[in-house]
Amino acid sequence: MPYDSVRFGDNPIVKYRSGNNAHERAQIRLFSQADPACANLHDNVVFDVSDNLIYMTQLTLIVAMDAQRGIGIDNKLPWHLPEDLAHFKRLTSGHPIIMGRKTFDSIGRALPNRRNIVVTRNAQWRHDGVDAVPSLEAAIALAGAAPAFIIGGAQIFAAAMPLAARMIVTEIAHSFTCDTFYPALDPAQWTETARETHHSDSNGYDYAFVTYERAH
Repeated sequence: MPYDSVRFGDNPIVKYRSGNNAHERAQIRLFSQADPACANLHDNVVFDVSDNLIYMTQLTLIVAMDAQRGIGIDNKLPWHLPEDLAHFKRLTSGHPIIMGRKTFDSIGRALPNRRNIVVTRNAQWRHDGVDAVPSLEAAIALAGAAPAFIIGGAQIFAAAMPLAARMIVTEIAHSFTCDTFYPALDPAQWTETARETHHSDSNGYDYAFVTYERAH
């Protein structure tokens, strides 16, 4: 079967074997014609091909949001939920995490036991323990075949959502004053596959750890 080209971001860097079944799972070979940062892409990265949508089976969005999908204010979390911080650490430890520079600034340091990849337009920006890249495509390329987590902020979430196969969302049953919001979920694209409900003794919030998988 011939290779069909697919645009990944601004560059045509994905080729996949096309077939009669649009829902087939395909091994994808990635290459770059315009972005040298994508040269590290691994041949064994697995993508799904579904209704002409290409997405990485190893890419997960992880986020905490309130009842109105709020995720932050003034580049800070509007809540303190220790249970969610522990949940985030447990899931992301040992894996690459991809974030925008403002999200990194809100954290203030490289998170230990994780490869910290920061997307920034500032080519001069550097920080100890961090890989700085100019685009989301370059960040995914740097992560290679390893399961990677997108951790924010809103623009990175919106750009990565069409490429991800899974979302892990902490849904907090409370509304906060926020100026940054998580993109709305399209129920035709995402299916809830797991939900764990909890109550925080430290601040009284009800919350749930919810897993969404891309619908086939």
